[in-house]
Amino acid sequence: MKEFWVWVEPYDKKIVTTAIESGATALIIPDEEKAKEAKKLAKITVISPQGDLKLGEQVAYVRIEGKEDEEKAAKYPPHVKVIVETTDWTVIPLENLIAQREELYAVVENAQQAEVALQTLEKGVKGVVLKTRDINEIKRTAKVLETMQEKLELVTVKITRILPLGLSDRVCVDTTSLMTRGEGMLVGNSSGGMFLVHAETEENPYVAARPFRVNAGAVHMYIRVPGNRTKYLCELNAGDQVMIYNYKGEGRVAYVGRSKVERRPMLLIEGKYENKKLSCILQNAETIRLTRPDGTPLSVADLKEGDEVLGYVEEAGRHFGMKVEETIIEK
Repeated sequence: MKEFWVWVEPYDKKIVTTAIESGATALIIPDEEKAKEAKKLAKITVISPQGDLKLGEQVAYVRIEGKEDEEKAAKYPPHVKVIVETTDWTVIPLENLIAQREELYAVVENAQQAEVALQTLEKGVKGVVLKTRDINEIKRTAKVLETMQEKLELVTVKITRILPLGLSDRVCVDTTSLMTRGEGMLVGNSSGGMFLVHAETEENPYVAARPFRVNAGAVHMYIRVPGNRTKYLCELNAGDQVMIYNYKGEGRVAYVGRSKVERRPMLLIEGKYENKKLSCILQNAETIRLTRPDGTPLSVADLKEGDEVLGYVEEAGRHFGMKVEETIIEK
């Protein structure tokens, strides 16, 4: 998980409390007396000369003004957490350093810089260190961290029914990211029960792999997007954000490059987890696959009653994509 640190200098109690309430994982407070004061407000890691993590020993700070500073940052022992700050904010030093060390943290001034730092070279920095006097910027940056990473508890769903349907409109979601085996998107007829539809990572004699694509299903279905929200598949456009999940439930943000709607023969697939029914409508073709609990893909052409695949369940109820508490029945 990515980390969110806030640099508090000069000390401001409002900045500290906002950072804590926004989910910051650590506070950097160079003033030792003020660091002790902050520790009284909540249980949070404080980085100071004598803090939970010692500034100057366990945590190093390097201001990048040239190549020598970049080399200095790279040479710290692997266990040292290195904070780097560039004079004119640029990703070039980050690209070089991310390739060399794990414990790398980037100083940022706003949420936009944080998003770039967390995505640089796809891997991103271990965490961001926000320097700001604006409490709203703290909240915005926290939201970036929240929407860029997510961990869900996926469940094992037993297939109970497979019914061929006629022609329907289905959506291929082509992203600007490459997916690997075990990854896909969560979609379903209900937001309360979704299947992990596998990306097209597999080669076959007739069609080349397209690891940027998930053939996600019928236009009416829900898909999970960042911020614990859903959209209908037909609403997706180029530039929209969607969530990609692996078989462990670990999520990451991807961007839609193209959303392609075509008319194809479809299948209604139903399954059950405990007493909860899940269903989806997917294209009836060998290249469309669900995901087994071990992360391997299972083609809908081979799917049969009793097979076990991955899904996600929650209490149903969405209003304009946002989760709501209400009485709702979806069939």
